[in-house]
Amino acid sequence: MNIKDTTLYKLLIALIVLMSTFALFGGIMEPDSALYASIAKNMVLRNDWVNIYVRGVDWLDKPHLTFWLAAVSFKIFGINAFAYKLPSFLFGLWGAWHLYKLAKDIYSEKTGLISALIFLSALHILISTFDVRAEVYITTFTLAAIYHYYKAHQNTFWHIVAGSFFAACAIMIKGIFVLIPVFGGFIIYWFLTKQFKQLLKLKWWLAIVLIFVFIIPELYTLYVQFDLHPEKLVFGKTNVSGLKFFFWDSQFGRFFNNGPIKGKGDISFFLHTTLWAFLPWSILFYTAIVNLLKKQNRKDLPAESIMIWTSAAITFLLFSLSKFQLPHYILIILPQFAIITALYIQKLEGKNLKIFLTVQHILAILIALILSLVAIAFGFKNNYLAIASLVVVLIVSFFAFKGIKPETLLVRSTFISVNLMLFLSVFFYPSVLKYESGMEAGNWLKENHPNAKASVLMYPDAYSFDFYAQGEPKYFWTYEELDKFRGDENLVIYTPESELPRLKKDYAAEVLKSFEYYHITKLTPKFINAKTRPQLLEHFYLVKLH
Repeated sequence: MNIKDTTLYKLLIALIVLMSTFALFGGIMEPDSALYASIAKNMVLRNDWVNIYVRGVDWLDKPHLTFWLAAVSFKIFGINAFAYKLPSFLFGLWGAWHLYKLAKDIYSEKTGLISALIFLSALHILISTFDVRAEVYITTFTLAAIYHYYKAHQNTFWHIVAGSFFAACAIMIKGIFVLIPVFGGFIIYWFLTKQFKQLLKLKWWLAIVLIFVFIIPELYTLYVQFDLHPEKLVFGKTNVSGLKFFFWDSQFGRFFNNGPIKGKGDISFFLHTTLWAFLPWSILFYTAIVNLLKKQNRKDLPAESIMIWTSAAITFLLFSLSKFQLPHYILIILPQFAIITALYIQKLEGKNLKIFLTVQHILAILIALILSLVAIAFGFKNNYLAIASLVVVLIVSFFAFKGIKPETLLVRSTFISVNLMLFLSVFFYPSVLKYESGMEAGNWLKENHPNAKASVLMYPDAYSFDFYAQGEPKYFWTYEELDKFRGDENLVIYTPESELPRLKKDYAAEVLKSFEYYHITKLTPKFINAKTRPQLLEHFYLVKLH
C-alpha cells in the first residue's frame, strides 16, 4: 500500500476515533462513573449547580467542573449514558489536537500526528471512553495549559490568559496538584538551560494570579456549601471547611495519607500499571526511556524536549511516592509518553526495527488469542462472532501494510488497539454490564413501573441504580425511616439479599424482580469463567411493600 505517511497517520487516527465511538452507546459502570453521572443528574433534577449531593446528603471530594460538564450535556441531550460519555469523548479528541499542535511546534507535523495516534490508541484512553471518570478532562486541560504556556514562552501574551484558563479548569476537575505537570517541566527546563530570568518575568506571575481568578467559581461553591455551614456533618465531623479540603486535604492529605480519604502506596505501582495502560506501545515506550538516558541520543533534539520528559518524570515520581494510587491517574502524563515514543519510533531502522516488528507481531497474536479464550470462557451469546472479528482484524493488520519501516510498525500496533476496542465495546463490556444490578434494576423499573418512587434500603453504593432509576431515589438507612413511607403504594425499594427476610416478614414485601450482581471493575478469572461465576454472584431485589 503506497500512501503518504502523514495521510496514513490521519487515516489511522480516524479509524481509532471511529472504533472509540462504539463505547458511547454502552452503559455506565460503577463505581466512579455511575457516581459522577448520578451527581450530574441530581444537579439537573434539583436545578442546583452549587451544591453536590450523593445519596441525598452533602458530598465533598471532587471539584465541580466534571459534574457541570456532564450536567450541561444532560440539559442538551437528556439524562442518559450517551449524554454522560459524550463530553469526555470530545474533550479527549480536543486533547489529542493539543498534543498534535504541541509536538508539531516543537518537532514536526509527522511527530505531532504520530503522538496523537499513540495517545488515542493507548489502552487506558480506550477504556476511559467506556468507563468515564475525570482523568480525560484533566489530561486535556493540563495539556492545553502546557501548549499555551509554551506559546507564551515565545512572547505571545494572550497565550498566558488561555494557559491560565485551562490550568484553572484542570484544577476545577482535580485540584491544585495538576499545576505540577503544568509548570514542573518549564521550571526544570529553565534551570537546565540557565534561563533563570524567566522566573522573574511578570507574565508568569500574572499567570498564577489569573489561575486564582479563574478558579473563583469553584471556591465560591465550596464556600457556600460547606464553609457557610459549619454545622454540616462531613466525614463524620462538623466544622469541615470546603476550601481547606480543596487546597490541602484532597491533595496533600492523600499524598501524605493523613487526610480523610486514605490509601496504600506502592512505589512500583505505576511502573507495572504503565505496562498494560499504555498497550500496545508500552514496550516501545520503556525502550525509548532507556534510549533517552544516553546523552548522544538527545543531542539532535530541541532544548524544549526537556520540558516534555521532565514534566512526565516529576509527575510519575509524585504518583509513585503518593500513598493514594489509582491506575487512571497515569492518563495525565500519557501525552508526554506518546511524544517520547513517537520520537523513538521515527528513529528505528535496520535490526532494531525488525526486532520491534517481531515484538508487536507476537503481542498482536497474544492479545487476539487471550481475548478469544476470554470469549470462550465467559460464554458470550455471540462468542464465535467475537473470535471471528479478532481473527479478521489480525489478518488485515498483517496484510494491509508491509515492509520493514516505521509506518508498518505503527499500522500493526494501531490494529492491536482496533482489536481491543472492538472486543471490549461490542462484546465484552455489554456482556459484563448485565451483572451491574443497579443499572439493570433502574432500567427495568423505569420500563415496567414508570410512576414508581425509587428508593434504596441499607445499601450505600447503589450509584448505577441512582442514575438509571426515574428521578432521585430516596435512601433509607434504618427501618424506622422506612416505616414512615410504608403506606406509599408507589414506593419501590432496591435492596440486597440480606434485607429480604425482614422485608418479607415484617412488611409483607412482594418481590418484583431479582438481579445478579458482581463488582465488574474488579474482574477475576473465577468471574470470567462461566462455570465458576455463579459462586461469586450476589443478588439484589426490587420489592414493593404491602
